[in-house]
Amino acid sequence: MKVFAISDLHLSVNNPKPMDIFGPAWENYIEKIFVDWREKVGEEDLVLLAGDFSWAMKLEDSIADFQMLEDLPGEKIIIRGNHDYWWNSISAVRKILPKNFYAIQNDALKFGKFIICGTRLWNLPYDNKKFTEEDDKIFKRELIRLRLTLEAAKKLQTDSEKIICMLHYPPYTSKEEDNEITAMLEEFKVDAVVYGHIHAYLKQNLVLEKHGVKYFLTSCDIVKNELVPIFV
Repeated sequence: MKVFAISDLHLSVNNPKPMDIFGPAWENYIEKIFVDWREKVGEEDLVLLAGDFSWAMKLEDSIADFQMLEDLPGEKIIIRGNHDYWWNSISAVRKILPKNFYAIQNDALKFGKFIICGTRLWNLPYDNKKFTEEDDKIFKRELIRLRLTLEAAKKLQTDSEKIICMLHYPPYTSKEEDNEITAMLEEFKVDAVVYGHIHAYLKQNLVLEKHGVKYFLTSCDIVKNELVPIFV
């Protein structure tokens, strides 16, 4: 079983929003992702989709976007991004998922030797002059949710399974300094973290290892619309 990741697909079957207005990296990007996906992924492999999956505003409008990926190989695991406005309660989301799709929200799932957990996270307060009081409330709530998902992952760990934490927002700023998020990931001995949200106009290392935790930036436009190998 191999593990790949990619994020920020921004699909829009029922709500057409051309992404190529944001630059050449978005030209025919879905076709490029699909070609690469079919070349790399086997039926027993995992593909982690770290948020901003669909532009849909309503849950029912996201179904067509899921159907686009339904026949691609592998088990697909998703978390919510900041633009996934269609994402209602986790139970409602899980009811509309097609085969081989799984949604995570502050909990965890086990697939063979891998345990996948995750939460959306939020804007970071560090060096952020626009960080508001409301941002602070959301950020603190997301820290609680991060701990919940990591605790759920640890409960599933019975042997030497690797823990992969999916986040949508980055766990650190462009300075890549330690903070309470990275400390919590280290506390729970997470093996790998995948995240997205930031795009080509913001520079950050694609892969970074800090204190035994390996971090992968997976925004599709930054990774040339190719699935990022996490464990292969």
